[in-house]
Amino acid sequence: MVRVLQSRLDLLIGIDNTNSSGTIAAMRLTSFTDYGLRMLMRMASAPDRAFSTADLADEFGLSRNHLAKIMQRLAQAGLIETRRGGGGGAALARPASEIRLGAVVRLLEEGQPLVECLSVDGGACTLEGRCRLKARMRSAESAFLADLDRATLADIALDPIPMR
Repeated sequence: MVRVLQSRLDLLIGIDNTNSSGTIAAMRLTSFTDYGLRMLMRMASAPDRAFSTADLADEFGLSRNHLAKIMQRLAQAGLIETRRGGGGGAALARPASEIRLGAVVRLLEEGQPLVECLSVDGGACTLEGRCRLKARMRSAESAFLADLDRATLADIALDPIPMR
């Protein structure tokens, strides 16, 4: 399952997953974002169903507490709605076709710059004023997010799990 999810994420961002030496080459997302995308991909597969953090944690083999934090961030942003009690859980707040992947990544990666010098305060770069890498990294990050903006959650929704 994890390998399938990673392959879908690689395809969605248009990455040729190997470089000339055969090693993996890709921009990295935090696990917070990775797990958030997994949750949303599952919710998009069954938009009329509410998913509990326990169900999602079991399915993906992840920490329930960590998923609860991600779910809270997604709910605060209005991407999902949560309900307490019997039959409760989380569901998409709007159709998957209206949720742009770039927006999700920006939300979940907030405060996590690609490199330190791209942080809001500029980080602790000792090359300030003479570094030529910063502009290229900002350009690469913009291109990465622009590509994600062309896709929606509906494009990467997981196949529904058959009922047993």
